[in-house]
Amino acid sequence: LSVPAVLNKLYPSSRNEIQRYSTVRGLESVEALVRTVPETPEPIETRVRGQIPAWVNGSFLRNGPGKFEFGNDKYNHWFDGMALLHQFKIEAGVVSYRSRFLRSDSYNTNCEHNRIMVSEFGTLAMPDPCKNVFQRFLSRFEMPKATDNASVSFVKYKGDYYVSTETNFMRRVDPESLDTMDKVDWSKFIAVNGATAHPHYDPDGTTYNMGNSYGKQGSLYNIIRVPSEKGAAGETLEGAQVVCSIPAVDKMKPSYYHSFAMSENYVIFIEQPIKLDLLKILTAKVRGQGLSEGICWEPKQDTVFHVCNKHTGQLSSVKYHAKPLSTFHQINAFEQDGFLVMDLGCSCVRLQSCGCVIVCVCMGLCAQPGLFFLFHFQMYNSLCRAFPRRFVLPLSVGPDTPTALNLNTLPDSSATAVKTGEGKVFCTHEDLHNSDLVDYGGLEFPQINYAHYNARKYRYFYGCGFRHLLGDSLLKVDIETKQLKVWKQPGLFPSEPVFVPAPGASEEDDGVILSVVLTPRQDKSTFLLVLDAVSFEELGRAEVPVNMPYGFHGYF
Repeated sequence: LSVPAVLNKLYPSSRNEIQRYSTVRGLESVEALVRTVPETPEPIETRVRGQIPAWVNGSFLRNGPGKFEFGNDKYNHWFDGMALLHQFKIEAGVVSYRSRFLRSDSYNTNCEHNRIMVSEFGTLAMPDPCKNVFQRFLSRFEMPKATDNASVSFVKYKGDYYVSTETNFMRRVDPESLDTMDKVDWSKFIAVNGATAHPHYDPDGTTYNMGNSYGKQGSLYNIIRVPSEKGAAGETLEGAQVVCSIPAVDKMKPSYYHSFAMSENYVIFIEQPIKLDLLKILTAKVRGQGLSEGICWEPKQDTVFHVCNKHTGQLSSVKYHAKPLSTFHQINAFEQDGFLVMDLGCSCVRLQSCGCVIVCVCMGLCAQPGLFFLFHFQMYNSLCRAFPRRFVLPLSVGPDTPTALNLNTLPDSSATAVKTGEGKVFCTHEDLHNSDLVDYGGLEFPQINYAHYNARKYRYFYGCGFRHLLGDSLLKVDIETKQLKVWKQPGLFPSEPVFVPAPGASEEDDGVILSVVLTPRQDKSTFLLVLDAVSFEELGRAEVPVNMPYGFHGYF
């Protein structure tokens, strides 16, 4: 058989091509979960119902947008809201809560002028009305400054806590008081224009991340390594180095990426067809548009997996291709019997309309809340869901490797990998779920027992089901059986589940799941939910008498 014939046999058009749209009606409004709330700078006690295991001791930190307007100016995009940091401090079954706005330069400047002064992802800061017409015109040609509104996640470098977004700026914070500390600029240490908010950690504390750079060679995707320890007190990113630089397929349209995958010995970068149109981004201010207008979907381009040895910096000459897909979060990656196994949450799409949905809805979720939620079910029904999928990449592919043959010989995997030419392998995925996951709207915000099973073969992962525009259920997936365990209650919207292992645990899922749960139905009815990770039954909840907006990522 020819290579195309083999691919069609292995991946017929009917297989996994269902876009999994919905026809739901009657979704309740969740606009109340994306609105400005006041901070709670001093710790307050919570009311604990049930019982939180006594061994759960520490701070559960959360990050996300919490302020969506200054004066009469309103942000156009959910991602643009000012970072609000949350802390749930758990000690011997007792929980206290506090929150503080990140005192970023963006936040302080906006507060000082009582208007939006710094452009964000989807919102362009308008010229100062106090300037004359000529000055306002000229200001359109000034390059917008990168924001330090680090509203995505908490991360660690060299033992210190930072909050991060996707620009070149991070903010060091005190995890106890939530005080804002140093402003750290990646570009002062290595030649990158930003870094992701999802680094990976080796067991010794060495941290890996990725960031883009732009120069004479065009657009480069750079793999970054930060040492585990400080050389001197007060250090931040000193000693960071670029391990490998990967040229973009299209120099003027590099791919957007939110995260990457890492195994014991490799970093896997996913070059997906969500593109950054650099010309549109550079001219966005002149055209009076936000940076988000520079994101486009190129459905005729394959997804390409780039594999780099993270110890030597050697980039594999083999490029692993797949059909167009979009992904925000990877689940895990590990090496097994000469194969690199990579699990990720992704939407597999082909049509131009599907791509438009990903760019306009996934990237613009909750934009213009008041108007958006009038039509929330129409938007939801047009959204292509993210599902957990596995790709298997053969590591030993050379000139003598046969074509037109499935190279994946792992006995427990239906994923395929076919050599289609010199240095090129085409891969298809295996679903890590049964059909019942469709009923829960797919899965996002995936988490694992990271401390003990990241970059290792594993069995369980956790996430939010999205039968609404925001997560409305918590899910546990058993990879071996593909069975689900579910926590779901009407009118409740849980955040990303974070796994905390039990001391001395002998089983992978021996621990608890922490998730902050919100509801639009009742004022000041937020609670921290604690689930037994084995049974997925509720152990307890800590009720917090404040309102919180729906956020992004957490850290325990």
